[in-house]
Amino acid sequence: MDVAVDGVEGRALATKGCYDLAVLDVGLPGVDGFAVLRSLRDHPRTRVLMITGRSGVEDRVRGLQEGADDYLVKPFAIQEFLARVDALLRRGQPLMPNASVLQVADLEVDVLRRRTSRAGRHLHLTAKEFSLLALLIRNRGKVLSRKTLAEQLWDMNFAGDFNVVDVAVWRLRAKMDDPFERKLLQAVRGVGYVIDEVDRT
Repeated sequence: MDVAVDGVEGRALATKGCYDLAVLDVGLPGVDGFAVLRSLRDHPRTRVLMITGRSGVEDRVRGLQEGADDYLVKPFAIQEFLARVDALLRRGQPLMPNASVLQVADLEVDVLRRRTSRAGRHLHLTAKEFSLLALLIRNRGKVLSRKTLAEQLWDMNFAGDFNVVDVAVWRLRAKMDDPFERKLLQAVRGVGYVIDEVDRT
């Protein structure tokens, strides 16, 4: 376990990319937690739990949009902290132990190595984008509501603005669909999102 006393040291540690989980305080001296978070997002396998003394929804949504996996507001009970850490580490385990590579058309998701490619081209996804894609492709052909996506990928009792889901989908689509002629990630109006080879638009 490594400990950083300020944002500069935290960002230096983040570049190593060798952590399963990072607990990150927003109010770090020198460089704030959001800057460290951006460095951590270069390493999708690292789960990030952000901690802050700010209770405003804006900061929480910003953290989630920039790639944090969970958010905890001070003061908090140690039992809740440990439960969230345990939940994040469980999320890092393979989604389908009997099928390590999931595929739809020319899109491949390797859940063990946490790598994604399309038409042989590697896709650079953040941890949140990878988790979103893995959930959608695991449920290929099934429309998942924004509420379901929020509860599965952010928090079981997520009570924030579902726009955070739309932003995550938009960013994922920009990487996995926009550069290609065939579109796989689709929005079903009034219902949610689905990955499917059949065009539902």
